[in-house]
Amino acid sequence: MFGYVLADKSNLSEAQFQRYRSCYCGLCHEIGRSYGSLQRLALNYDMAFLVLLLTSLYEPEERQDSVRCVVHPWKPHDHWVSACTSYGAAMNVALAYYQRMDRWQDDHSLLSRAEAQLFDGAMGSIRAAYPRQMEAITAGLDALRKLEQADLQDPDQGANAFGALLADLFVFREDRWEPLLRQLGASLGRAIYLMDALLDLPADLKHGSYNPLRSRAQAGLTKETFLPVLQLLMGECTDAFERLPLVQDVELMRNILYSGFWLKYHQSCRKDKEATHV
Repeated sequence: MFGYVLADKSNLSEAQFQRYRSCYCGLCHEIGRSYGSLQRLALNYDMAFLVLLLTSLYEPEERQDSVRCVVHPWKPHDHWVSACTSYGAAMNVALAYYQRMDRWQDDHSLLSRAEAQLFDGAMGSIRAAYPRQMEAITAGLDALRKLEQADLQDPDQGANAFGALLADLFVFREDRWEPLLRQLGASLGRAIYLMDALLDLPADLKHGSYNPLRSRAQAGLTKETFLPVLQLLMGECTDAFERLPLVQDVELMRNILYSGFWLKYHQSCRKDKEATHV
């Protein structure tokens, strides 16, 4: 369900792109340093956005470095990390672990269980450090699993469950910024859930997989008719974003929320048009 909160690189300046890549590389490096090299396989751009957001908001000290890694062994890559990178790395690993355990409980996939075991050693310290966030992840994924098992055709319930999960993850500290961070995370989480359901709908209908939009598709739902719902949710998200006192990387983050989030939607629409003209 992750992979939508990413930058539109075609509309970034060179400086913005380097800053974005350095953040992503820093998150990758921090996961490897704190939890192990194999755990880097769980890296996602969504948590890179969270690192950018929290670093801009709280302005912790940044540490710059340049290293080679397994993915890029021939040339050193610049990266930066902060206390917010450490938090993003912990949330990245926790999400990867619980998502795989959720799949194991659903279909007893041995691959999912084996992948989850990669993160077993890290979870004790993460649970101890972030009990509120871990409870939110487990509660959210449990709610989503129950909706799927019941084949419930109510997308709002699933969207609200995933929104509540992401809202807690966006709250790094319980301080004056908590209400806006919760609004941002909750609305972004709801938008991600519904976007994922919408774009997965053709494949899910073909394979008979669960999708909360199935009954609406059978009643004539299209991407275009559902677009205002997504726009409303992202409007709530960007409303909270614009009310936070962000300066550093604010244009880079605007690129992610206002343009990057929609990349897969527009790509899917182009494929639909191409298919109709074949």
